[in-house]
Formats: sequence, structure tokens, C-alpha cells
Amino acid sequence: MTYDDLIGKAMIETGRLFLREYTLQDFNALYEILSDPETMQHYPKPFDEERTRKWIEWNLQNYKEYGFGLWAVVLKETGEFIGDCGITIQDIDGELLPEIGYHIHKKYWRRGFGSEAARAVRDWAFKNTPYDRLFSYMKYTNVGSYSIAIANGMKKVKEYPDEKNGISYAYAITREEWERVKQ
Repeated sequence: MTYDDLIGKAMIETGRLFLREYTLQDFNALYEILSDPETMQHYPKPFDEERTRKWIEWNLQNYKEYGFGLWAVVLKETGEFIGDCGITIQDIDGELLPEIGYHIHKKYWRRGFGSEAARAVRDWAFKNTPYDRLFSYMKYTNVGSYSIAIANGMKKVKEYPDEKNGISYAYAITREEWERVKQ
């Protein structure tokens, strides 16, 4: 994909990143991330090929149904696919809520890409959806994930028992709080 193609397909652009809709051609790069035991240590298990295909298909369906989903995160400088970030509707302690989620390839951890993408998605969501509150939830042991939520202006609003995670944390930011922190 050329730089011009990336610009044309980008849903969101930040200083260092493009966020664009998934395509089926993203499978190999996504599988490298979602099948990695270290990256997926806070999930019940790493994804196999079938689960990774379903992940892409689920997001393609989300785009049709909601107008959003998880988007591919691509480095502007190189065009490399480094993860995903976006909004999905998730069951958070029995409520279906808009959630900002993210996965970044481990070789790009601790460089601020997750926070940069999540902030851009937060801003996009408040500008383009009617939601007055956005969430991120994660397994209580996922320090990287809740650190990104905090960097995104979110505050911990709930800790609850969860069949999948044992205990989950939910972080949230309201539209009013966003108005005060947006840059």
C-alpha cells in the first residue's frame, strides 16, 4: 500500500500514525500480534488462525453495523501495521458500552503508540458519536492497558468479578471531562 493509499483509507491521522479499517490482507500482521503469548498474556489464550480471521470479520461487521470498530494502526513513516485500536460495543459488567480497545505489537511497546492511538480514537468518538461516556476495560493484571486508559484521561470507575478475567477494571471518561482535557 502506498503512502497516498494510506492517506486515502485513513479514518484517523495522528502525528505518527494512521488508523484505517481492516482488510483481509492484514491477517498475517495481525496474527503475529494476537498469536503471541506475551502480547496476549491477559487473555485466556493467544489467538489461533481461525480466531484471528474471526476478529477481522467481526470488525468488518462492526464497520457496517456501527460505523466503527477496531482499526488497523499503521506507522506513517513506514506503512507498517503495528496493531489495532478503536471502539467496539462490549459487555462491561452486564452493560453494553462503547469501549476503546487496543493491541500494539510488543516490539513497539513503551513508545507511546497505544496512548497516541487511544487519544485519537477518544477524540474521534466524542466528535462522531452520540456517546457521553467512553470506557476501557481490562484484566486487573494488565498494567499496560490501564496505563493507556489513564493516559487517555480515564479514571477507574469499577472493579468487578468477571468470568473471563477473574477480576476486571473499568475506566471511563465523560464527554464533559474530555472537553476539559482535550488538546
